[in-house]
Amino acid sequence: MDEAVASPRNRRIARAVALVRRKDREEQRRFLVEGVRGVRDALESGVALGDVFHLAGSGADLEPVLRAARASGARVTAVSPEALRRLTATVAPQGIVAVAPFVDVPLADVVAAASLLAILVEVRDPGNLGTIVRAVDASGAGGLAVTEASVDLYNPKVVRAAAGSLFHVPVAHQVTVEDAVAAVRGRGGRVFAAAADGRLSIYEADLGPGAAVLFGNEARGLSAANRAMADATVRVPIRGAAESLNLAAATTVVLFEAARRRESAAAAPRRTAQRRSLH
Repeated sequence: MDEAVASPRNRRIARAVALVRRKDREEQRRFLVEGVRGVRDALESGVALGDVFHLAGSGADLEPVLRAARASGARVTAVSPEALRRLTATVAPQGIVAVAPFVDVPLADVVAAASLLAILVEVRDPGNLGTIVRAVDASGAGGLAVTEASVDLYNPKVVRAAAGSLFHVPVAHQVTVEDAVAAVRGRGGRVFAAAADGRLSIYEADLGPGAAVLFGNEARGLSAANRAMADATVRVPIRGAAESLNLAAATTVVLFEAARRRESAAAAPRRTAQRRSLH
């Protein structure tokens, strides 16, 4: 039987509510995960959740993830609608919120894991960052670096937009651009800077394993100093009348172009073998 807590002033609930503030997240090194998808993905990834709060009397749709949370050792608590509203940032919460430990990893681990490393420089929109985390996961890019001047990786809007992918993708958080570029070069990788006026099309640039792409602020792009760190600037070709793509869309296009290249390279030996077998 889950513990039942009615008051949002309960000490554990108040400590969890504090995690909506960045200062408290960094002090506790914990963050909030809302919704069935996020909590389920955290559990399936082996993240050791602390508290899991759910709406008292919640429907059967929550029961599988609640069973998994109990089995993992998380403290599962039924709360009142008022308490749940204080824990969530959404207008229509899904009835479950969990407290998770920070999941970011050292920069060296991310660089080693990434087939194409996206380095986000002064990205300020939480929806963009969350969407990019999801795109890194979906494309199989293998890693992401978020610089110290960017929006907080654990902002509730970022976590929600990432839709569980934060638990699948190695992310280095609050790194410097200089350290990220140096780490890529230290492993022999090339560094590109994404820009609307980039010299190379993404279809021309060598986005092979070990490469990295710098993506800049939504309004200003990359500074001249950041662009100067790269081997070349790259652009997403615009075929129609649109002036440009927003940051998350452009990053996704680059990530999937790199994924297409990897798949094509992996398939080349098989195609050669098939042709030889026909002769």
